[in-house]
Amino acid sequence: MIPEFSVECLLTCANHLGEGPVWDVQTQCLYWVDSTGRRVGNHAIWRLDPASGDVDSWPLDRDVGAMALRENGTAILALDDGFYGFDFESGATDLIAKVSDDPSRARLNDGKCDRAGRFFAGGMDDKEELGICGLWRLDPDLSLTRVEEGIICSNGPCWSPDDRMFYFADTFQNEIWAYDYDLSTGDLSNRRVFASTSEDTGFADGSTVDAEGYLWNAQVISGDLIRYAPDGTVERRISMPVRNITSVMFGGPDLMDIYVTSMARVSHPATHDNFSVETKPQFAAGGLFRIRGLGIQGLPETRFAG
Repeated sequence: MIPEFSVECLLTCANHLGEGPVWDVQTQCLYWVDSTGRRVGNHAIWRLDPASGDVDSWPLDRDVGAMALRENGTAILALDDGFYGFDFESGATDLIAKVSDDPSRARLNDGKCDRAGRFFAGGMDDKEELGICGLWRLDPDLSLTRVEEGIICSNGPCWSPDDRMFYFADTFQNEIWAYDYDLSTGDLSNRRVFASTSEDTGFADGSTVDAEGYLWNAQVISGDLIRYAPDGTVERRISMPVRNITSVMFGGPDLMDIYVTSMARVSHPATHDNFSVETKPQFAAGGLFRIRGLGIQGLPETRFAG
């Protein structure tokens, strides 16, 4: 039986495409990105201190898919064409490595660090149509490796608690995949379907794994937050207040709070017609949401080791 829990809109920040939440256990702050915010004049990088309520944000002149914090207090960004360093004090970016995906319509999207401090981020076709993108691994020595290809829209990279399983979704192929994972090398093998969304009204977006080894996925379009058991079966669904939720992350002092990002975007370049035709966002769309009271604990996120 699911216990009583609460869902609140913690911040009405009207993110054009909120994504990639990262809870930093060192500072007890939540970071996330507004991937396409710069297209409508919004800031791209966000930080919330839940204890004080303080909110900070930084502009970028490029689309940003994901970020990872570094041990030195700066960050790594997956921007449209590659990986960049980011300095919070100056707001400056510096190129680390470019990817080889077609820059005319592909950009880097979701990403996350493994527990050895490697940063994985994958590409997406901005029209959400063609399998033209790769999944990339940035190692601590700043070398870049393409570890998967043929992707339409990369989302939800995350790992099992024992680091032996890597999960990854291609949103518009309607599948979440599982791979065998070698933490010593960062290599993937034995890809298979972990879960299918073909019978759902939503599509798999960002994910995280809790301390019990269950995978949480935010379904864009349906607004369902889904918890999958380790065997891929649906353990529960939580209906969120907005349809276009985008990603999920555990946070708080004991990692018992759940944060969910969302998008306010109503005009989509996608060739498909799965998004509802809207002239204005739903109330609180693009906001940051928090769920409390489920009694489930998350896992700490790792900083990039380079």
